[in-house]
Amino acid sequence: MTTNRTVRLPGGETIPRLGQGTWQMAEKPGLRKAEIAALRLGLDLGMTLIDTAEMYADGGSEELVAEAIAGRRDEVFLVSKVLPSNSSRKGTLAACERSLKRLRTGRIDLYLLHWRGSPPLAETLDAFETLQQAGKIRHWGVSNFDTGDMAELSRDPRGTACATNQVLYNLTRRGIEFDLLPWQRQQQQPVMAYSPIEQGRLARHKALQAISQKHAATPAQIALAWLLRQDNVISIPKATAEQHVRDNHAALDLMLTAEDLVALDAAFPPPKKARPLEMI
Repeated sequence: MTTNRTVRLPGGETIPRLGQGTWQMAEKPGLRKAEIAALRLGLDLGMTLIDTAEMYADGGSEELVAEAIAGRRDEVFLVSKVLPSNSSRKGTLAACERSLKRLRTGRIDLYLLHWRGSPPLAETLDAFETLQQAGKIRHWGVSNFDTGDMAELSRDPRGTACATNQVLYNLTRRGIEFDLLPWQRQQQQPVMAYSPIEQGRLARHKALQAISQKHAATPAQIALAWLLRQDNVISIPKATAEQHVRDNHAALDLMLTAEDLVALDAAFPPPKKARPLEMI
């Protein structure tokens, strides 16, 4: 079985390159058992980074994650996020306490600002520092920040502590390759890619079928392998069934050829100019 590859955070810690997302989990009670089983299987396979947020299912996703990792907390690199509407200094501190309670843990390994809001960024950073000093979060980062946002963050002396920027990135959403991804590479700061299979839509894309047949894989696995080959990108696909988890994990074994990459560039052209950051 392939060992999960890793990505190095700016502070030196290594974390899995392939993790597990939970967006839209905990929304259907009938799927709860299967979703928990999927997350637990992911842990068994070494996909020990789990991403959630206070927004997901109004906190229900965090509660589901708590159940999935019960008795295994120390295996997990746990990621959660604060909503922009809660991102004032006082609001961030209170939101983190609520997340910790729902997650049934004393610490969050990586706490992200979900996207830019009206509270000043400096207030959110104040709260992140306070939470770190109290041992309630280990690292902090951001999500859905464009290049300009990241440059602004870097001008704050505390900005160098930013561990990652979680953004929409997959074969059909390559805009970050023009400026944001190179900028973060220069800062030695990884990107965390959400919706790496475009919420399943890439699994049905005709352009991926020929390549997937060559590798005896699925189109979704090819899309995931395309991201996993990059040493500064973390991917967090969601899987609600155990076979889907196994398929995601098996993408680690796929080595795309130079010919494959040329074909993928032809089908999904890289950007030739700056584009606004995409979100879904």
